[in-house]
Amino acid sequence: MIFSSLQTELDERAANDLLRSRRTLSTPQTPRITVDGKPYLAFSSNDYLGLANHPQLVAALQQGAQQWGVGSGAAHLVNGHFSPHHELESQLSDFIDKSESLLFSTGYMANLGVVQALVGKGDTVFADKLNHASLNDAMLLSRAEMKRYRHGDLAQLEQLLSQTKKGRKLIITDAVFSMDGDIAPLPELLALCEQHDAWLYVDDAHGFGVLGEQGRGSLSHFGIASPRIIYMATLGKAAGVSGAFVAAEKVVIDTLINHAHSYVYTTASPPALSVALSKSLQLIAQGDALREQLKKMITQLRKGLADLPWQLMPSDTAIQPLLIGDSKQALALSEGLRNHGIWVAAIRPPTVPQGTARLRITLSAAHTSSDVDQLIGALHELAC
Repeated sequence: MIFSSLQTELDERAANDLLRSRRTLSTPQTPRITVDGKPYLAFSSNDYLGLANHPQLVAALQQGAQQWGVGSGAAHLVNGHFSPHHELESQLSDFIDKSESLLFSTGYMANLGVVQALVGKGDTVFADKLNHASLNDAMLLSRAEMKRYRHGDLAQLEQLLSQTKKGRKLIITDAVFSMDGDIAPLPELLALCEQHDAWLYVDDAHGFGVLGEQGRGSLSHFGIASPRIIYMATLGKAAGVSGAFVAAEKVVIDTLINHAHSYVYTTASPPALSVALSKSLQLIAQGDALREQLKKMITQLRKGLADLPWQLMPSDTAIQPLLIGDSKQALALSEGLRNHGIWVAAIRPPTVPQGTARLRITLSAAHTSSDVDQLIGALHELAC
């Protein structure tokens, strides 16, 4: 049978404790969720500011749908580019302090589109080995030469740059690494771009809304700015809604409008989402108290888990990975937490390197001190 090889591959994954399956939520995205009919305290969402079910965003989306309908009906370059899209792009440019912005349906599509549009045969992409899968796929799609450097290894990256004499050079990196929670050395990466005449493409999916002044992201966090930087952030994590945007110089945005396949050849997102995102941007700018609450939860968790047999990886962000190592053990610990009414996902290869399976604990401003204490207590009990 034509399907037998597929089933064999799935069976092999299951035997190695790597098979994935979906679970169904029957409640909105908050720290208290119901999954497959059972209630849980959740620490697995990227809703870092607790905006995904915010009443002002719900109201803005309803108002947007009432005024603009529920679908865009066409690609941006046909007749699917609405005034809410255009206004949001302008607001995002101002917020990030870049010349222009361009909306994409998802961060994955943004990464595919940007890299494919800017580099190709004869050019070179330099990538951190722990970059998100979407950046890896983007390199393959571009057909540029790919040079990957060890995680955070600036010396190796500089050597690779020095060896590359022809074509465009593009360094691509996560700002906050999604499985480790650490932050890329963006100032040093920018310095290498200046030295070797390269672009720096920053995927700030997990920094936008959380890091920097008023949540303006990783560039603000480091206090850096340059025309060489091409900035991408998602709008379905801290922003609480959906989509992504790229901010860059006008010539870059014009190039994407004309050459980024994942922008040109897809239907625009519903304009009502842009109405909701405009409100979200206001809440992010006014959200210092939310970011302070998130920092308190991070500090409390790290202090409470310091003496466990499993080690928290070094991270000052909302992503707090608890390194277990073995996939079977990580699954067992995740299941043990579910038996305590707590939802934390086990992350296994190939998402993370072999032998580094972990619990990916993510915190939100919507979590309370008692929520974090409950998680700390459960993990200590399971460690006994």
